[in-house]
Amino acid sequence: MHHPHPTRIRRRRDLERAVAHLVRRDNVLAHAVKQAGPVEFKMRPAGYASLLKIIVEQQLSTASAWAIWGRLEAGVTPLEPERLLTMHESDLRAFGLSGPKIRYCRALSQDVVDGALDLKRLARFSDAAAMAALQSVTGIGRWTAEIYLLFCLGRADVWPVGDIAVQAALHEAQGLKARPGPEEMDELGEQWRPLRGVAALILWNYYRHIKARPLWE
Repeated sequence: MHHPHPTRIRRRRDLERAVAHLVRRDNVLAHAVKQAGPVEFKMRPAGYASLLKIIVEQQLSTASAWAIWGRLEAGVTPLEPERLLTMHESDLRAFGLSGPKIRYCRALSQDVVDGALDLKRLARFSDAAAMAALQSVTGIGRWTAEIYLLFCLGRADVWPVGDIAVQAALHEAQGLKARPGPEEMDELGEQWRPLRGVAALILWNYYRHIKARPLWE
């Protein structure tokens, strides 16, 4: 209860406390918040649908991801793994999913149905164990696992080193010569433990500000 900062971000107050904690200690993040304003953060519900949506969003623009997800959500009812597994490949392609994405969506659905991935138990795992469990699913890499942990489980210390927007925001905010790659990102993130996920939220917010366009939600 007496933590100066929360370890899980469950509500706006947790986020505000964590941001305040970082801003007091770090000039770069303080500058980012001053420039871009309050950090917006929408928790997504934990579970199959949210993880499926993150897989759909991989490497797509916001607009394409939203369009495909809208069609998938309308076409797979109820939106449950058992239902998705009964869908014909041509139906899934008609939603706009590529061949690899269809394979990943099916792999997730199968693992959830089989119990190989227990999304309810994931909430009790450490960050590292939860990352490992998610990455055991075909098509779920580090970025997808991190986004799920941060946005669906509110894990405050998840640091998405491969996220291009976070890299670009740091490049700008720290005045670095080039956009940092994953290795440099790992080093840069150390200073913000145990709130690296909150630092990422600040940097996403700053990225939206410098690009003056919405990032994915």
